[in-house]
Amino acid sequence: MEWANQLCENRQFGSKMTDSKYFTTTKKGEIFELKAELNSDKKEKKKEAVKKVIASMTVGKDVSALFPDVVNCMQTDNLELKKLVYLYLMNYAKSQPDMAIMAVNTFVKDCEDPNPLIRALAVRTMGCIRVDKITEYLCEPLRKCLKDEDPYVRKTAAVCVAKLHDINAQLVEDQGFLDTLKDLISDSNPMVVANAVAALSEIAESHPNSNLLDLNPQSINKLLTALNECTEWGQIFILDCLANYTPRDDRESQSICERVTPRLSHANSAVVLSAVKVLMKFMEMLPKDLDYYGTLLKKLAPPLVTLLSAEPELQYVALRNINLIVQKRPEILKHEMKVFFVKYNDPIYVKLEKLDIMIRLASQANIAQVLAELKEYATEVDVDFVRKAVRAIGRCAIKVEQSAERCVSTLLDLIQTKVNYVVQEAIVVIKDIFRKYPNKYESVIATLCENLDSLDEPEARAAMIWIVGEYAERIDNADELLESFLEGFHDESTQVQLQLLTAIVKLFLKKPTETQELVQQVLSLATQDSDNPDLRDRGYIYWRLLSTDPVAAKEVVLAEKPLISEETDLIEPTLLEELICHIGTLASVYHKPPSAFVEGSRGVMHKRLPARTGSGEGTESPDMGNTAGGSAPEAATSIIPSQGDLLGDLLNLDMAPQTTTGPTPPTSGMQMGGMDLLGGVLDSLLGGDIGGSPAMGVGFGAAPAVMPASLSAPVGGGLGDLFDLGGGVGMPMGAYIPPKTVWLQAMKAKGLEISGTFARRAGVIQMELVLTNKAMSIMTDFAIQFNRNSFGLAPAGPLQVLTPLGPNQTIEVSLPLSTVGPVMKMDPLNNLQVAVKNNIDVFYFSCQYPISMLFVEDGKMERQVFLATWKDIPSDNESQFQIQDCHLNSEAASNKLQGSNIFTIAKRTVEGQDMLYMSIKLSNGIWVLAELKVQAGNPNYTISLKCRAPEVSQCVFQCYEAVLKN
Repeated sequence: MEWANQLCENRQFGSKMTDSKYFTTTKKGEIFELKAELNSDKKEKKKEAVKKVIASMTVGKDVSALFPDVVNCMQTDNLELKKLVYLYLMNYAKSQPDMAIMAVNTFVKDCEDPNPLIRALAVRTMGCIRVDKITEYLCEPLRKCLKDEDPYVRKTAAVCVAKLHDINAQLVEDQGFLDTLKDLISDSNPMVVANAVAALSEIAESHPNSNLLDLNPQSINKLLTALNECTEWGQIFILDCLANYTPRDDRESQSICERVTPRLSHANSAVVLSAVKVLMKFMEMLPKDLDYYGTLLKKLAPPLVTLLSAEPELQYVALRNINLIVQKRPEILKHEMKVFFVKYNDPIYVKLEKLDIMIRLASQANIAQVLAELKEYATEVDVDFVRKAVRAIGRCAIKVEQSAERCVSTLLDLIQTKVNYVVQEAIVVIKDIFRKYPNKYESVIATLCENLDSLDEPEARAAMIWIVGEYAERIDNADELLESFLEGFHDESTQVQLQLLTAIVKLFLKKPTETQELVQQVLSLATQDSDNPDLRDRGYIYWRLLSTDPVAAKEVVLAEKPLISEETDLIEPTLLEELICHIGTLASVYHKPPSAFVEGSRGVMHKRLPARTGSGEGTESPDMGNTAGGSAPEAATSIIPSQGDLLGDLLNLDMAPQTTTGPTPPTSGMQMGGMDLLGGVLDSLLGGDIGGSPAMGVGFGAAPAVMPASLSAPVGGGLGDLFDLGGGVGMPMGAYIPPKTVWLQAMKAKGLEISGTFARRAGVIQMELVLTNKAMSIMTDFAIQFNRNSFGLAPAGPLQVLTPLGPNQTIEVSLPLSTVGPVMKMDPLNNLQVAVKNNIDVFYFSCQYPISMLFVEDGKMERQVFLATWKDIPSDNESQFQIQDCHLNSEAASNKLQGSNIFTIAKRTVEGQDMLYMSIKLSNGIWVLAELKVQAGNPNYTISLKCRAPEVSQCVFQCYEAVLKN
C-alpha cells in the first residue's frame, strides 16, 4: 500500500501547483464531467469545457468519445467557441468519419452566415477535413464562397480548392472549380488574385501536363497590377508565377522587367530573390546593346548587397544564390568585391561561401586587393578557412595570368611561416600553377624540397612527388628524394602510391642509367606485393611498355600535358540555367535540381532560360517540362537505371561477341543486337571504329545487306470488310504517335541532349530522334546500339547523322528498327536500353516504347478462329481494365484503334451497350484478343484482354488508353 499512499501525496501536492487550469485535473471521471459541462445551458461553461477538451487533445489524450457533444457546441454565434470546435473537428474527423458527417449541416449553414469571418472559417475547416464522405458536401458551399461578395471569403475559398484537389482531383475538375479559380485571377482584390495564383501553381505542380496557368499578355498585366497591392507572400506567389511565363519578344520582356524592378527594394528578402529570379530570366531576351539592359544590371547589384547585412542564416542563403548569379552574369557584381570580404565574426559557412564568390569576381582590376585580403585570411586561427584561403590564392593565379607571379610570391611567403597545414596546402596549389604555366616558376622547387619532411597529408605528398617526377631533370637529388618515399611504400595511401609509381618511371625515362634499380624496385612493389588492382594494373602497363618499346613508353609517360582550365568548379551550363530558374528556393541553396532531392519527383518540371531574341535558337517556354525534360522522363525514374546501374546490368550479360569468317551472310545486317553493348562491339566503339569496317562486323556501323521480311511486308488488313465489322466501321485514322520526350539530358551526356519517340509507318518501326548539341564543341561520328530486349528490337541500319553537329545545333534523325535482334525479358516489358556513341564518349539511357509499334498489319483474325481461340485461352489469362474519361462512340473508337493495327472482328449491341471484339498480332507472333464495352453516354469503357502471354496485357491496355485518349 506504500505506493498508493505516495500516489495520493503526489496528487495532493500536484493540486497546489500553479499549472494552467485547463491542463490539470484531479477529477476521477474526467470524460464524464466534461460531457456534462459540454451539455450545460450556460454559454461560458460550455466554452470553458471546450477549452479543456482542446487542452487534453493538445497533450495527446484521447477525447474522441466527446465527438457528438463537441459537435453540438457548433450551434453558436460565439466566434471563439466556433473556432475551438472547428479545431477539434479537424483533428478527429479522420478517425470518426461517420460522426463528422453530423457537422456537415452546420458547415453549410455557416457558409451562408452574415459574418464573412464565419463563412471563411467554415470553408477553410471543410477544406482541412480530409474525409472523402464530406468532400461531396463541400462542393456547393465552396462554389458559393468562390463567388462571395467579401474578398476575405473568396481568398480563403481559392486555397480550399487546392486542398480539395489534393483529396479528390477528379471531383474538382468535374465541378468546374478550376475554371472558377482561373476567373479569380481577374478579381478586383489583389489578395484574391495572389491566392488564386498560389492555388493554381500548387495544382499545376502535381499535374505538370495540365497547363492550368495558361498565361498570356492580358493575364500577365492583371498579375502585375495586383503585384503592387498585395501582401509580401502574395507578391512571392505572383512573382514565381511570372517566372514561368515566356514573353513574346524583347519589348514585352522589358515592359515586365520595368514593372517588377520596384520589388527589388522590398524589405522581405524572399520577395527580393523572387524579383531577381524574374529579372534574371527575362534579361535573357533583352539585346545586350540595349540601354535598359545596362540600367537593369546596375539596379540588380544594390538589393543583392543589402541581403548581406541580414543575419548569418539569411546571408548564407543570399550568398548561395549570388554564387549562381555571379556564374551566369559576373558583370552585375564586378564592382562590389569589398562586400564579400570576410568579417571576423562571420560563421565559417558564410566565410567559405564569401571566399568562393571573391574568386569568381577576381579580375585584373581588383586582384591586388583580393590577394592582400587572402594573405590576411591565411594567418587566421580557423584551420579549414586557412586551407581554403591558400587554395583561393592558387585559383586566382590560374584565373588571372597577370597575377600569377604575385600569387606564387605570396605562397612562398606563406611556406616560410612553416605552419604545417599552410605549407601542405601551398604545395598542392603550386602543383596546379605548374600545370597551368609550365617552365615558368620552377625556380621555387628548391624551397619546396626543403619542406619535404614536414608533409604528412596524402594530397600534399602526392603533389610533391608529382613535382619531383615532372621536373626530375632539374633536381639533382631527385632519385634520393623519391627513394625516401619508397621506404614506406605499403603504408602510403593509394593516391601517393600511384603518383610515386608514375614519378619513378618518369625519372627512369629521363635518367635511365642512374635509376634502373629504383624503377625495378617500384615495379616489383606495385605488381607483386600490392593488393590494389589499380596500382597493379598501372605497374604492369608500365612494365610492359618499358620492356617492349621504351620509345613508345617515353611518348606515353612524358607526353605534353594539357593546361588545366581556369575554372574547374563552374556548374555545368544547362544545370546552371535550371538553377537560375529556381532562385529563392532550396534548389538554389543546394545547387542541385529539385528532381535530385524532392521525393517522388514525378511532378518536378525542368526549367530552362528562354533563348535570346535573334539568337537563332528559338524561344523555349519555361514550361517545356511537358516535353523537354519534365514529367515524362521523370515518370520513368523507377525503371530507368542510373548510368552506373545500367553498366552493371550490361556487364552481367553474355560477353561472347559473334565472329564471322568469310563473307557476311545476307541476314547478318539485322543481328545488331547479337552482341551485348560491352562485348566486342564496345571495344571497337571506344576505339572509334565506325562506318561498317570489317573490324565492326555487325556492330554499330554495318548497314543491313537486306531488309527483313517484317520490314518489307505489304500493308494488310486495311479497311476490312463491312460485314466482318458487323456495324459499318468507316475509314481508319492514322496510327497514334506519342509526343517526343527527353531520353538523355545534356547534363548527363557532356552536352548531348537526346529526345525522341517511336512511330510505325507503312509497316516499318521508326525511332525518331532529335539530337541537340548543348556543349561548346562539335559532335561527329554518331552510332547507336541496343541492349537485348523483350521483343528483339534492333537498329535496321546505321544512325544517319551526315553532317557534324555544331554547338547549339539540333538535328532530327529517323532510325528504322527491326524485330529480329536477340531477346531478353525486361522489366517493364517495353523497356529499351540504348548506347549512343559520338566523338566525345559513349552514353547510356533507357526509354520505353509503346507496344503498339509492334502491332503488325496482318493482325485481323477470322471470326471463327477468334471464337475458338477465345474459348481455348484459359480464363486465368484474362485481364480486365477501365479506360476512364473517353468520349468516343464505338464506331469512332474502332476507327481510331484500326489506325494502330487493332482490328475489330465483330460488334454486337446488348441492352444499349456496344461490345467490340478485337484482335491484335504482335511482331513476335503473340496474339491478343480483346472485348471492348462502350455504353452510350458513359465516358468509362471496360476492356477485357486475353492472351497466352498475359504479361503483355498491361502494356496493351496502356496502348488502348493512349490511342483512344489522343
